[in-house]
Amino acid sequence: MDTSWMAKGNCRDEPPSRFFPSDGVGVEVARRICATCAVKEPCLEYALDQRVDHGVWGGASERERRRILKRRRATSAGGEGREPVPTEPSGAERTSITG
Repeated sequence: MDTSWMAKGNCRDEPPSRFFPSDGVGVEVARRICATCAVKEPCLEYALDQRVDHGVWGGASERERRRILKRRRATSAGGEGREPVPTEPSGAERTSITG
């Protein structure tokens, strides 16, 4: 799998720990960094393809990636094409920063 896109990510200038937060505030910080990243989509696809269980990849938390995979499996089972990756989580998928 080609990973040359990694050198172009906004994360290249950030400590890796920033993308492996322990709370919702940390997830939001990572998402803000990912929001303007030129390689957000290949980053997310990499995490989905490799079944990466931890961290924020392509602006998506572990929980969001599990939901994307679940939807794709359901779509695939129905005979349809691959579901596009959402660019922003819905309000229900956002991690609470208040607790």
